[in-house]
Amino acid sequence: MNRVGRGPRDVREVRIRTGVQRDPAGSVEVTFGQTVVIVAATVGASVPPWLQGKSQGWVTAEYAMLPGATPERQGRVQKGRSEEIQRLVGRSLRAAVDLKALGERLVTVDCDVLQADGGTRCASITGGWVALAMACRRLMDRGLLAASPIRHQVCALSAAIVDGEVLVDPDYSEDHRAQADLNFVMTADGRLVEVQGTAEGDPFPEDLLRVALARVREALPGVLEAQRRALQEGRFP
Repeated sequence: MNRVGRGPRDVREVRIRTGVQRDPAGSVEVTFGQTVVIVAATVGASVPPWLQGKSQGWVTAEYAMLPGATPERQGRVQKGRSEEIQRLVGRSLRAAVDLKALGERLVTVDCDVLQADGGTRCASITGGWVALAMACRRLMDRGLLAASPIRHQVCALSAAIVDGEVLVDPDYSEDHRAQADLNFVMTADGRLVEVQGTAEGDPFPEDLLRVALARVREALPGVLEAQRRALQEGRFP
């Protein structure tokens, strides 16, 4: 199968550029091939009402595609899919954090898709973890936290079943003709945070789910390394 020089196990080039916005505590531009997402982590002084007085923080997310992210213009007010994705991003990033150690703070991670070519939710989670880690580092630098509340490195990769073959990190041309779409959110040590899988037509067999998980695990180190490199070499506000 022609994947523009990629085999079925290969991830597109992943790049994470930090410090792309001045004011947020953490910000990145994350690209998976031609998919581009801007992610900003902003720290607020108060938690949601249901957490007030409980000595713990919260991490939430918002997600949207900008109008020019796809060939046909997206409206600025988006429901349904965007809400589902932002809940996924929030859940995934909360799994990375000791909320008690964060203290009574709200970290909002905003994910804005500049260019969509498949895998936008996985790019948002992957870049979101870097922005979140940057925000925690900034709180430490200011003496507001004694230690980082980040307890797990978290990233995400998608897979698709196309013509009976499992493809890791599909682009739009592959994803739109897939028999099944799969998303895996994982920690650096290979544990699962969340798994999403949907058949687009006929049901798919369990063995292909296992193949997809194995191939994603095999490809994960490169994505994790891109996250680490961004934190080590990047620009901070």
